[in-house]
Amino acid sequence: MRAIEVKGGTGPASALFINDATPKPEIKPTECLVKVKAFGLNRADTVQREGKYPPPRGASKILGLEFSGTVEEVGSDDAGGKGYEKGDEVFGLTYGGAYAEYVAVSKKMLVRKPKELSWEECAAIPEVWMTALQALHLVGEWSPRIKSVLWHAGASSVSIAGIQLCRALDPTPKIYATTRQDAKCDFVVNKIGATAAVNSTKSYPKADGTEGGSWADELRRLNNNEGVDLIIDFIGAAYFADNLSLVARDGRVVLLGALGGVTLPEKTDISAFLFKRATFVGSTLRSRDLEYQAKLRDFFCEKVKPRLVSGEYKAHIEKVLSWREIGEAHLMLEENRTTGKIVCLVD
Repeated sequence: MRAIEVKGGTGPASALFINDATPKPEIKPTECLVKVKAFGLNRADTVQREGKYPPPRGASKILGLEFSGTVEEVGSDDAGGKGYEKGDEVFGLTYGGAYAEYVAVSKKMLVRKPKELSWEECAAIPEVWMTALQALHLVGEWSPRIKSVLWHAGASSVSIAGIQLCRALDPTPKIYATTRQDAKCDFVVNKIGATAAVNSTKSYPKADGTEGGSWADELRRLNNNEGVDLIIDFIGAAYFADNLSLVARDGRVVLLGALGGVTLPEKTDISAFLFKRATFVGSTLRSRDLEYQAKLRDFFCEKVKPRLVSGEYKAHIEKVLSWREIGEAHLMLEENRTTGKIVCLVD
């Protein structure tokens, strides 16, 4: 089969190429072989391409975590009770291998494609929406006591999904976001529905009125000079001190990525963890076992899929490209030239 691989095993975006002689995966009894129509791009793909994020043990070394397509072959064990047949239209999540004509996937991680959603939309959904759902409910432990939520990297696909999830909560919290561009701030407020968004590259007044404050000072001002109850962060070390400054008493910071590094400056003051009784927790989705992901998939089908079908939730796609343009697609992602998702068609 054809699949996208990396020359030399790891390298820059220019090292990506389509290999016409990649072995087709063999499925286990609990899996389906899916003929891929489209796949979504994620930051994890670019980091894996660079050799900094190896796939879990036993997973395909081919890039790609989410896809849409048709069932080509069905494993003999249907203990999952999904009842898939050849030709069924599906989308889903995988530990790796979606950048290919065929991908082997556990039946527990497949979702039936609704007619109301396109192949491209379905390929843009699984990793993003399940990550956001996990961050908000399972790791973030949302409850009605949470009155405010901050999504960093607000124009990223996960935060776009997360903001929409927050809008449907009852009671609806104040929803804040940070981005690095004014246009993206406008987008997440006017198109996605955030309460407010702040450009994290700018300086803002401090609480005492002096200059030189950060995005955290501005968000505290916008939140009636109160801390934020739940912060979802993809940046890491660069935002650590400001997150700790902004998080409310008994608040929670969920770390999903480290785009801003992992090493804190010397003499970083962590005393606020104590007097705020704050919780800092890291999480990834790909490293979770199949049973966890299967339960998350069921939670998604219950809470999210119906609202995607109805149009209340929307998968925001920045651009659809042929998979022959995978190098350009990765560059767009790495250079932050996106507001929403990039999807590639397997043509």
